[in-house]
Amino acid sequence: MGDGRVRVTFAGSGDAFGSGGRLQACLHIARRQGTPVLLDCGATSLVALKRLALEPNELAAVFVSHLHGDHFGGLPFLVLDGQFRRRTAPLMVAGPPGLRQRLTEMMEVLYPGSSRARRKFEVEVVELNPGEPRRIAGIDVTAWEVDHASGAPPLALRLDVDGVVIAYTGDTAWTGAIPAAAAGADLLVAEAYYVDKDIPYHLNHNTLLAHRDELTCGRIVLTHMSDDMLAHTDEAAFEPAHDGFTVELG
Repeated sequence: MGDGRVRVTFAGSGDAFGSGGRLQACLHIARRQGTPVLLDCGATSLVALKRLALEPNELAAVFVSHLHGDHFGGLPFLVLDGQFRRRTAPLMVAGPPGLRQRLTEMMEVLYPGSSRARRKFEVEVVELNPGEPRRIAGIDVTAWEVDHASGAPPLALRLDVDGVVIAYTGDTAWTGAIPAAAAGADLLVAEAYYVDKDIPYHLNHNTLLAHRDELTCGRIVLTHMSDDMLAHTDEAAFEPAHDGFTVELG
C-alpha cells in the first residue's frame, strides 16, 4: 500500500479479445482496514494476479458486473487454485441474479464434478438486486441495471471501501444508471470500447465526453478498450488504464 487508504490495481484492463495483448477485466482493490477484493474476474484473472504477485488466497470477495466470460470466467480457476493451495478463508462472490446457477454450470463444463467438490473453505454466492444496497466483506455495494445483453441483468456497481467510493460501469451502452452510480465517487472506472463508433451494449469515448457534465465524480479511468481506442489513447480526455496500472485513493 502507498499513502492512500485504498489502492486499485488494474490487473487486467482488456476487452474480451485480448486487444493490445491485454488481460481481461480484473480490478484488485486493496484496503488498509481489511483484506483485498476483486471487481470482475475475467478468464485470465489468475494469471494477471500472479503476474503482479497479488495473492489470490487473500481475497475476501469478488464483485461481478455481468455474466460474460471476460468478466466472470476466471472464477472456476480462482476457486480451484484456492482448493489446491489449501485456502481456508471463505470466499464471497457477489453479482447479478442468476450468478449462482451460471457459476455452477461453468465449473461443471470446465472441470466436471468441481462444483460439488469438498473444500476447506466456503464459496458463498450473493446475488445483487439492483437498487438494494448490501454489505459484503465489510464493503457497502449498490448495483444498478445497465444495458448489456449477457443472459442476466448486467450491473453498474458502486463500492464504498472504508469511505472511498469506486464506481464501475461494467459493459453497457450509455444509461442514466451511470451518472447515478458515479455521483460523488472518488473514482469512476468506465468502459471505452471505441473512440466514437456506436455499437449496441457498449460505451465509447466520445459518448462519455459528451456526458461529462453529468458525471459528478472525481477521477475517471478508461478500461475495456478495443484496438481502435488503444490507437488513440494519447488523445483521450480521460486517463487510460493498462495492465498493472494503479490508483491510490483516500
